[in-house]
Amino acid sequence: MTDTQIRVAFMCVQNAGRSQMSTAFAERERERRGLDGIVEILTGGTHPAEHVHDVVVEVMREADFDLSERTPRKISTAELESCDYVATMGCSTLELDADSSDVDIRDWALDDPDGHDLDRVREIRDEIRDRVSALFDEIEQEVTTSG
Repeated sequence: MTDTQIRVAFMCVQNAGRSQMSTAFAERERERRGLDGIVEILTGGTHPAEHVHDVVVEVMREADFDLSERTPRKISTAELESCDYVATMGCSTLELDADSSDVDIRDWALDDPDGHDLDRVREIRDEIRDRVSALFDEIEQEVTTSG
């Protein structure tokens, strides 16, 4: 591989649902693809909640993730500007200037799982899993070609 450092952030307003699911899947992808030490994963929200939504903890447990101890955190504009990729979840109050930034910003426009039934939250979870996998396909390609 290479010593390339790639920073990826998953962010939304509360950091209590979609961005937490994205982060968990990204951590799994990073490990599966042997990108530890190459890909740094950040997550946060502009107005973090007190805890990860219970429904999110439940559906992620079904996919062998334990998010019960994760705590939503605030993410700063400086942190986001330091990233190579930023995935927003469709509720972004992101203030990066996309035209003058080197950050590859992706707005995934996903429904907020809070308040939805388990079946809908499972659909959101599975869409996130697929999007994270596709993003890591791109990252892996970038690492391979730059290394």
